[in-house]
Amino acid sequence: MSKKGRVLVAMSGGIDSSLAAVLLHEQGYEVIGMTMKTWDYASSGSSKKETGCCSLDSINDARNIAVSLGFPHYILDIRNEFGDYVIDHFTNEYMAGRTPNPCVLCNTHIKWDALLRRADRLGCDYIATGHYANVRKENGRFVISRGLDINKDQSYALWGVSQESLSRTLFPLGKLKKTEIREMAKERGFIELVTKSESYEICFVPDNDYRGFLKRRVDGLQESVKGGNFVLEDGTVVGQHEGYPFFTVGQRKGLGVALGYPVYVIEIRPEANEVVLGTFDELSRDGMYVNQLVMGKYADLGGNRLDTITKVRYNDAGSPAVIEQAGDTMKVFFGKGVHAIAPGQAAVFYEGDDVIGGGWISKSFRQEQQKYEAMLQP
Repeated sequence: MSKKGRVLVAMSGGIDSSLAAVLLHEQGYEVIGMTMKTWDYASSGSSKKETGCCSLDSINDARNIAVSLGFPHYILDIRNEFGDYVIDHFTNEYMAGRTPNPCVLCNTHIKWDALLRRADRLGCDYIATGHYANVRKENGRFVISRGLDINKDQSYALWGVSQESLSRTLFPLGKLKKTEIREMAKERGFIELVTKSESYEICFVPDNDYRGFLKRRVDGLQESVKGGNFVLEDGTVVGQHEGYPFFTVGQRKGLGVALGYPVYVIEIRPEANEVVLGTFDELSRDGMYVNQLVMGKYADLGGNRLDTITKVRYNDAGSPAVIEQAGDTMKVFFGKGVHAIAPGQAAVFYEGDDVIGGGWISKSFRQEQQKYEAMLQP
């Protein structure tokens, strides 16, 4: 065995995970590649050609990299594990009027656990992925921090990875930029990786039509939810919609309602099959509650309030916020209103580049600005 140890690398067939395996191989690790099969398009009811991380082409691309460098490659079928947990959660969240984030959930509850179990069986010291993020040990805890390439940083999607899992995780791309990765691939003759298109779709929603997926997944859905009302905050009915699960907080397009001014979805009320519309200002919230916390840099806040930058979605730049913890719930106060806080999405708290922790948004609130300002007083 290599002096550096044996590492199981999650290889999707794309450029990032492939180069992660290549770099670890060059650094002297004993590499084993593994491609996880999470879904197949035939199960989705889509007629679209199979592409992305679960396709046969992607599996073959990952295997070809392994063969060219002389390390083993395996295919891991986790469709049952994935489907029972991630897809059921995805469906249930929309039916509850929330907006799920299946990729974060998959990282947290499926991929890392599946990789570590197989790593143990194969005698691997570490697992590795192609995420643009970093991990280090500080004060007895493993801390995730942003990747060097701020445009590709994926630390937001990793807040739920446990301390035990992080203790055995390597992120070879964390201190590199995407442009450097592309150049490295060219230099090593992996031109097909550079020209390969990247997929940003949810793997089990191949046509990016989650509404169609829900209709196929939930028997009688369209009939059971059609005819609900669009309402304003004061209860005024301003139109009808085809069902609350087909809308998300912050949505503006595709509403089919003309009020003479721009309106957005500001709330979803599943019990009444109502979708609440309002202006951009009414979409703003002063804070939120975040549940099912997983703490990173600190085990807990010890009753202290902390200044943070908090992200409420993956592509969010983040907003200044004061957070205070009460058990498994974090109350978050924003200095200025934040728009389109969607229950069901992940919230991640940062101190500088370090991930303090994260959780799932359960509820947003308004009209607590005075309390927030009082918290800032010395």
